Amino acid sequence: MIGLEDKVRAYLEEIIAEPEYFIVDIVISGNDKLKIVVLLDGDNGISIDYCASVSRQLAHRMEEDELLEKAYVLEVSSPGLDHPLANQRQYLKNIGRKVKVDTTDGKSIRGELLEAKDGFILVNQEIKEKGKKKIKLEETKVSFENIDKTKVLVSFK
Repeated sequence: MIGLEDKVRAYLEEIIAEPEYFIVDIVISGNDKLKIVVLLDGDNGISIDYCASVSRQLAHRMEEDELLEKAYVLEVSSPGLDHPLANQRQYLKNIGRKVKVDTTDGKSIRGELLEAKDGFILVNQEIKEKGKKKIKLEETKVSFENIDKTKVLVSFK
């Protein structure tokens, strides 16, 4: 499937001409009926209409080039809140929001995302002190190589 993912990515790079939009992930699964899931995002978000347009163009290109011989399902959407952040551009657009960072050593860091630089992020970590209700804030630097996954937290307060 690696060749198929590369071809889909190449098509998408031609279709997505606007620099504010970018590919987050391409997931290909299934045997009898292939499922191709393309996750797109934008520096200022992405609309359903834009995803639909990309989906139509991608399907047209794949069928025109007879890329697949069997039936497939194509889904183009933005990553939902349940999808972890996958690249630096996503981190940049979420600066100021609360995140939960799970590290490769099993630790979990919660707090406000302050920065996303080359190689690391900076989180204003919320640390609960034992026996106290007050939360202490501490700036914590986490390198991208030590991040297992990061999710944006939603507050309904």
